Amino acid sequence: MERLRSLIKEILSTPPKKDSCNCGCHSCDNVGNEGVVLNESLVKKDILSENLRYHVDKQLPLTENTFRYGSQAFLNLWAEARSLYLREIIHVNDDDKEILEETDLGNFGLYEGVKVPLDLLLLENEELEEAEDKKKNPPLGKPKRGGSKKFYVYVKNPKTKKIKKVSFGDTSGLSAKINNPEARRAFAARHDCKNKKDKTKASYWSCRLPRYAKLLGLKSSFSGFW
Repeated sequence: MERLRSLIKEILSTPPKKDSCNCGCHSCDNVGNEGVVLNESLVKKDILSENLRYHVDKQLPLTENTFRYGSQAFLNLWAEARSLYLREIIHVNDDDKEILEETDLGNFGLYEGVKVPLDLLLLENEELEEAEDKKKNPPLGKPKRGGSKKFYVYVKNPKTKKIKKVSFGDTSGLSAKINNPEARRAFAARHDCKNKKDKTKASYWSCRLPRYAKLLGLKSSFSGFW
């Protein structure tokens, strides 16, 4: 269990190997890819959730997900990955494989009539204090992927001095066309972006999405409004 604890908590630091691929054929284009690999001969990428598709596109291991440990998004990612892995729709590296094969992380069971997540390791007191501190003092003004919408960011309300979580981003499946000048202009005009100056509102961050493209894994060098 100590091995599993370290896998879940630590970000992999070993560079990917270049002499073999993690789908077993030793000859495909995924040589050296230590992240999640989709078997597109079986299914198309469209069936993946946005969060799992992000790992496939960025060639990232599941253990490098940025969701809060134990959150619903964290558990959903592992549950989805396990379902696809067992059907050989995705291939993963050895560390991810160990978690998917030897644990039930992401699955739920009943304990005394209450639905509880399985194999969700309890943190030590010191780790709990650290997690609590991060919850009370999260990094401000740095948008991240996930949450109830596509993205979220923590900001401090200038009036109340309280920290607020702001969720933003379309959840209907539409993609952000931040590299399309015409689409940017239309969005900025439609949402009156030049007058959106309240950082505690989702509209402020939606209007400035291109500025945080790198943080959010989006491809863009544009830094203004949409």
